[in-house]
Amino acid sequence: MNLQAIRAIYGFEMNRTRRTLGQSVVSPVLSTSLYFVVFGSAIGPRMAEVGGVPYGAFIVPGLMMLTLLTQSISNAAFAIYFPRFTGTIYELLSAPVSPFEIVAGYVGAAATKSTVLGIIILATASLFVPLEIRHPFWVLGFLVLTAVTFSLFGFIIGIWADGFERLQLIPMLVITPLTFLGGTFYSLDMLPPVWRTVTLFNPVVYLVSGFRWSFFGHSDVRVEVSFAMTLAFLAVCLFTVRWMFRTGYRLKS
Repeated sequence: MNLQAIRAIYGFEMNRTRRTLGQSVVSPVLSTSLYFVVFGSAIGPRMAEVGGVPYGAFIVPGLMMLTLLTQSISNAAFAIYFPRFTGTIYELLSAPVSPFEIVAGYVGAAATKSTVLGIIILATASLFVPLEIRHPFWVLGFLVLTAVTFSLFGFIIGIWADGFERLQLIPMLVITPLTFLGGTFYSLDMLPPVWRTVTLFNPVVYLVSGFRWSFFGHSDVRVEVSFAMTLAFLAVCLFTVRWMFRTGYRLKS
């Protein structure tokens, strides 16, 4: 394994983040802070507790997951699409670098950015709402696993996209609505039975639910199911990336 190649790709992407710190870190944190101000500090005290948890604290895992999913996808998608757009992808493909090393470099950098961003948002949330984390290791585990999984998904989108507008198509029109409808601001127990059943077909429900369990010790879906669903999606993404490199899907176009 060419560790130097992985470090080079990883370092390049992390340096790009440092050059665009305002767009990469400050902007998502400020946007998420507005949710905490409105729903946590302003509306939260007027809301009833959800499962014994103050409403302001209840929405923290969902808002973290919303930012984590969108940023993981956007970071990884842009990272691999830009070399395709500029034509420098040919230099990468002709270098003595394996597909695994390319994916490890780009996905590792995107996942690192998202994980750090999630930790910053968690620290920011503690300034607005009282937080008590019951399973800190599970919080970190779900945070890293979700960041890696959706960075891989973003990598797939970056290869699939044939224009800059497509890079935001799935995050904005698919992932964000699914996250809002996946229990970010409410518990599934608040829904009528029919809608509760329909909501269970939303894959983001399992991510938000598992992440919320790691905070408060209870969730709408069993944590084992949430963890298994995340691993299953990770496996699908790995298989898809492997297929793209084996077939050269849009890598050379």
